[in-house]
Amino acid sequence: MKNILTNMFEFDQYLGFLSFLGILTIGFWLMFFLLLFIIPYWLTGTFLEWIKDKTSSKKS
Repeated sequence: MKNILTNMFEFDQYLGFLSFLGILTIGFWLMFFLLLFIIPYWLTGTFLEWIKDKTSSKKS
């Protein structure tokens, strides 16, 4: 029984591991959100603005 208790994590190591997993998960979902929503939205808006400028310069 004593051998099992000495091999377990201490509480501060457990909290450190949980905080590492939390930060890693937040970073993953932030990168997921950026790559699938923010960057395509930004590129589409830039492209449409570029087309609008091209068509307005041809008209004038």
